[in-house]
Amino acid sequence: MKADIVLINGEVITVDQMNTVVEAVAIRNNRIAVVGSNQEVKSFIGEKTDVIDLQGKTLLPGFIDSHIHLIFYGINQLAVSCKAEHIDSIEALLDDLKKKALETPKGEWIRAWGFNETAMKEKRYPTIDELDEISVEHPIIVSRTCGHISVVNSKALEIAQINKDTPNPNGGVFEKNQAGMLTGKLIEAANMGINEITSYTESELMKSVKIASEHFVAAGITSIHEAGGHGPESYRLLQQAIKSKDIRVRIYAMICQLNNSHEFVNKMIKAGVLTGTGDDRFKVGPVKLFTDGSSTGPTIATRESYSSDPNNYGILYYSEEEIYQILGEAHKKGYQITVHAQGDKAIEMYLNCVEKALEELPRKNHRHRIEHAGISSPDLQERMKKLEMIPIPNPPFPYEFGEIYVQHYGDRVNYMYAVRDYIDRGIMAAGGSDAPVTDFNPLLGIQVAVNRKSQSGMEFGVNQAIGVMEAIRLYTWNGAYASFEEEIKGSIEVGKLADLVILSDSILSVNPNQIKDLKVETTIIDGEIIYKREQSVKI
Repeated sequence: MKADIVLINGEVITVDQMNTVVEAVAIRNNRIAVVGSNQEVKSFIGEKTDVIDLQGKTLLPGFIDSHIHLIFYGINQLAVSCKAEHIDSIEALLDDLKKKALETPKGEWIRAWGFNETAMKEKRYPTIDELDEISVEHPIIVSRTCGHISVVNSKALEIAQINKDTPNPNGGVFEKNQAGMLTGKLIEAANMGINEITSYTESELMKSVKIASEHFVAAGITSIHEAGGHGPESYRLLQQAIKSKDIRVRIYAMICQLNNSHEFVNKMIKAGVLTGTGDDRFKVGPVKLFTDGSSTGPTIATRESYSSDPNNYGILYYSEEEIYQILGEAHKKGYQITVHAQGDKAIEMYLNCVEKALEELPRKNHRHRIEHAGISSPDLQERMKKLEMIPIPNPPFPYEFGEIYVQHYGDRVNYMYAVRDYIDRGIMAAGGSDAPVTDFNPLLGIQVAVNRKSQSGMEFGVNQAIGVMEAIRLYTWNGAYASFEEEIKGSIEVGKLADLVILSDSILSVNPNQIKDLKVETTIIDGEIIYKREQSVKI
């Protein structure tokens, strides 16, 4: 039988167990049929075979982003982007919000995302008064880049029924000034709560997820681990969008919502919808809780105080007992479990819970995860190894936030997102961008994992730098392993799904400081060419 697609004359990085590099690949139906030399593969060329001459360019397994927010990324494309190059001050942001108000019907939300006070000339947040000057007839929300903090106007507080006497939620703060009046700044759980109110229409949501999928595919991402946000409604939306082909990437969906994450987890446990339920397009992932805050906020829970503030140890959403009560039960019922844990205090609490759960009910191949695992000190790494945990670090974070981390955590940056240590200790780890928190481009993530430099060129915990091939594995095979799918994807091997990416040059030959400048030329999902850069169209 002849192949549907044959790719020859390439640098085919298979990411098999030997990291074999070959010349050619043949695809039949939606599977990889042959991997080997040009001569071996050419015999599968028939009259109807689409032959692609790679001309020495790299062919990789499709990238797997193991922690990303597709829905939130897509929604943000409909809002004001604070990451736009021209928004370098509060004044510029307010100007864009004013323009948005003019085109938005009264009563509807005006949203901005990606705000970073450290990137503003004023080095501060917008005030509630400044937002009220734009409009008191529209609710306005400006979300920080981390997704854990926001600033809103008076109309938004009114809609959310928040006033100066409203008590702080567990794990959150309604910030007040010295006079006891609300500033409009909502921190952690307070921010998560208002996100539930800033609702979008069904048509807006479907439009947003299609945009997100197109952007991800154009970056060579063929599978994602959706890190959650909107609870049960997001599950329905994602499945519908996959069925209609508005979403083309494969999804491993965490059971999680931003506000009161335990509520959705408990509902799914009671419903008996188990990790692994689904097919190769949409599959149920781990149950997930938020345990602490944002690494850039900064609100992560640390064992020692912040270098920038001797009185600050961050925020915890749950007690250790509460975490165990929820996730211990999930473990007993066969779920993969995970938490958002950035600070070493939060990581330690979670590891205590996993250790207790495994002592009470040992389970082989559980593959329990830790999302982010920000400050992973050596003692915590040892425990991860012993408990066979899978941390999901975020390689691109230091590129955008490295200076912020050094300011708040000092020498602890030497074991933040500690991929070198994970590899050396034999800890399985997979890479995720956490977009829209930062750039989802896997090639940027690979570059930063290799050179550990910020955008300004500042070195950041360079002791954690890894090799190019090791970084590629973070975004391919390791991601498949983290979702129990290494038998069907994550490497270019006979019988696996034909999810592939063609780059514009050789990733093994390019300067490691220029990996992010490589382009994705072609993305293949399920044996079908979905994206071709030279045509500038999404197929």
